[in-house]
Amino acid sequence: MAKTESTGSTWRYRWAHRQNVRRVSTYRGAEAAWRRRDDELRRLRVLAAEFQGSAAAGAGLPLELAADEVVLWALPAAQLVEVRHTTVLPAPDLTVAPQTGPLRPRRPDGVRVTDAGMAVITSRRLVLLGGRGRREWAYGRITGLAHDPAAPVTLIQALDRRLTSGLLLPTDAAPDFRFKLTLAFADAIEQRAAVLAQLDELIAEHAQLKPFRPAVNTPAQARFTARVPGGRRTLAVAAAIALLVPAALIESDPSDPTGGAEVAAAATPAPTQSAAPTHSAAPALIRPSPVRVTPPSKPTRSPRPSPSASQGPRCGAPENPLGYDYCGGTRIRKPAAEVCDWFDCVPQFWSGRGYLVQCRDGSVSLTGGRPSACAEHGGVRRTVAK
Repeated sequence: MAKTESTGSTWRYRWAHRQNVRRVSTYRGAEAAWRRRDDELRRLRVLAAEFQGSAAAGAGLPLELAADEVVLWALPAAQLVEVRHTTVLPAPDLTVAPQTGPLRPRRPDGVRVTDAGMAVITSRRLVLLGGRGRREWAYGRITGLAHDPAAPVTLIQALDRRLTSGLLLPTDAAPDFRFKLTLAFADAIEQRAAVLAQLDELIAEHAQLKPFRPAVNTPAQARFTARVPGGRRTLAVAAAIALLVPAALIESDPSDPTGGAEVAAAATPAPTQSAAPTHSAAPALIRPSPVRVTPPSKPTRSPRPSPSASQGPRCGAPENPLGYDYCGGTRIRKPAAEVCDWFDCVPQFWSGRGYLVQCRDGSVSLTGGRPSACAEHGGVRRTVAK
């Protein structure tokens, strides 16, 4: 028995199945990414609360400790680097946000390696026990400190040194080194509680971003455009072609195939001549000269106005009564309630906190202007404007 155009239609069930599979896949990817960051934040919180050192940890190291100094952490593989020409580094701070991107195992330009050895973090200083000697940076004399966001390099400026120096670490050990160095510096200025409070705030903010399981699409929600391959995008492209092709044909002005204007000759019959001259008194017949009739000039075609931008394809945006397009203009921070009826919205679209953008997979998101905009959809492609 043939299916009818109702909720029992086969194409409607296929549409609902495709939509549900896509939404569940997107949700699982977003939930996995959220879970990884949540686990990392909670690991740092536990480490910040339990990070302690001991004098026994420095046993066997060629390092003399002060009476109240303890070893907090030691890394056996580190390289000493120096920079001859550099700007003033920012003052040390207590920022403990986890690394968002992978570090590249390379040395930045202008940085040269001068020694290698073991890096030791104590409660009072950072020390490199190298093959050429010992280099140390007391926390109380550090005036500038900067972690390279792309390479595992930490540069330090101190009061007692003219050159900027620092450490080049293995990429897998650099994030922990930076966090533990921050904790050691916070202890030196008695600000460990500020680091814990910052981590608690980061965990609370991240909890608000947990993705929700998407609602299930039903066959009754399928639009008629779902029957067309490509959906609304295909119809929008077809409408654009239907507008542009006739306009292009009308604008074209082919030349006259005859090569010029036709000239009409007079239809006056030619006069007859007598066989012989006569001496009759009748007046001589005067031959009329042929009359050339000038054809009317071809009317001048008035220029046709080019199609307006409103008749175009909206720079690739689907046809919609909201006036939204990809051509640039005013950013949309409060889209209309029916925006998802005309655009392919990402799951949990209304939980976004930014302006309307199109992701690289074609869906639209309300996360424009945020670092995580379209993170699970290939990144931001362009802005939706009005």
